[in-house]
Amino acid sequence: MRFSKILLQKEELEQKHLHLVQIVESEKTAKWQYTQQCEELTIEIKKLRAELNALKREWRLTPSKSEEEESEEIRKIKKVQSFFRGWLCRRRWKQIVAEYISSPHAESMRKRNSLVFRMVESEEEYVEQLQLMVSCFLRPFKMAASSQKPPCTHDEVNSIFLNSETVMFLHQIFIKGLTARMESWPTLVLGDLFDMLLPMLTIYQEYVRNHHYSLQVLAECKQREKFVAILRRLEEKSSLQGRTLETFLTYPMHQVPRYIITLHELLAHTPHNHVERKSLENARAKLEELSRQMHDEVSETENIRKNLATERMIAGGCDILLDVNQVFVRQVVRSAGGVIQVLGGEKSKLPRARMGKRETEVIRQCFLFTNHMLLCTRSTNGKLHLIEYPLELVGPEKLYIMQSDLRYFKRTLSLLIIRKRANRTRLERRLEEYSIRSYIFDVKHK
Repeated sequence: MRFSKILLQKEELEQKHLHLVQIVESEKTAKWQYTQQCEELTIEIKKLRAELNALKREWRLTPSKSEEEESEEIRKIKKVQSFFRGWLCRRRWKQIVAEYISSPHAESMRKRNSLVFRMVESEEEYVEQLQLMVSCFLRPFKMAASSQKPPCTHDEVNSIFLNSETVMFLHQIFIKGLTARMESWPTLVLGDLFDMLLPMLTIYQEYVRNHHYSLQVLAECKQREKFVAILRRLEEKSSLQGRTLETFLTYPMHQVPRYIITLHELLAHTPHNHVERKSLENARAKLEELSRQMHDEVSETENIRKNLATERMIAGGCDILLDVNQVFVRQVVRSAGGVIQVLGGEKSKLPRARMGKRETEVIRQCFLFTNHMLLCTRSTNGKLHLIEYPLELVGPEKLYIMQSDLRYFKRTLSLLIIRKRANRTRLERRLEEYSIRSYIFDVKHK
């Protein structure tokens, strides 16, 4: 059995060998045929080249008499033709340029370029303002704080000029990038510059959050004669052009909104298929989000400071103002022609002539918050005293804030607290009779 298997394998191998030999022979034959064809074609190419060279030599050696005779006229014709061709080309080019200049795309690009140039100019001006603030105010006050009799402390200087020097360095880098891009005009790519600037703009959050406090610290420092003398001497420098320190401290507050406005205008004149459209939209979205965060933080900080300032003014304090969710809405102070009246009891009616009855009580100041309203009087020492109780603006009764220039109120601002639902309905009817506008809030007595 094994021997028969070996014989079968041998026969298979011999058949494969014969097949491969036949393939090799056919390939050799084809190769020889292709070689013959290449040699024949090479010989033909050489013959054709020789014929072309011979014809060229004949044409050079035997110029025609007609060409010699007509050469002068042909030259003149060629000159005229070239002149007209050039004139037609220039006219067509002028038409193309004029059509493009008057096209909407060209107008949009002109506006876009002018916006970029204006942004560069405003950025240069802003960097100059920051440099003046640092060189003319920050560094002199730092040196003064290190003297033997300092007019202010280092903490006060840091509170007034928080992050000012860092902001200046940041915008110096940004303006260098802008001027470098201007050198490659008209190819202006600004998206990557904003991508570089955006992560570092968080320092503005601290500056904006601290701005009101910095002005408060500055106001406290201005109560010292030595500080005022130094500040007056610094503000008299000719390079400041009469601007005060408060003016320079306010400049960074407007920079992020200015960037947002500039990006809005740039995107309005940037085609949708522009290479940096997406990057500019992304920069605008991030700046708007940063601006919202800054606004919310500033509003929250200002609200807390306002509540604490009001709480300190009230004799004995007021715990409800220590709630961070208590937002200040409005303060009403007694003025000429303005009264605030509290009406109580079911028998209280709207007066027909003048609001001067005994059941009314004149309140000197009213503080309206989102959750409460405080009615206060002011004593001679400047302290505020609460009237009865604060009113919580959540209950079933109503607080009417009315303003009218009609028959009975005659341009007075009145706050009427109606303690009975029936009186409220009766008052609503009377208000409708005299077309008095009312602003309604829910109110509950504590």
